[in-house]
Amino acid sequence: MKKENVLFLLLATITVICIMSIGVAVAERSLLISFISIAGVVIATGLGFTLRKKVRESTEDKELDA
Repeated sequence: MKKENVLFLLLATITVICIMSIGVAVAERSLLISFISIAGVVIATGLGFTLRKKVRESTEDKELDA
């Protein structure tokens, strides 16, 4: 498995855990946990899209050079 795929898998797992913890926060009626979880989802998803863009751009550069 490529290095990028492992990072994508890790970010997706972190995002899913944060989404699940939002449900736990609602059940526990904890605003702090819900805000932290929402921030985690936004950060992990943003990092994933940023990484995807960098990988796509580097792949396009390699294809243009060849």
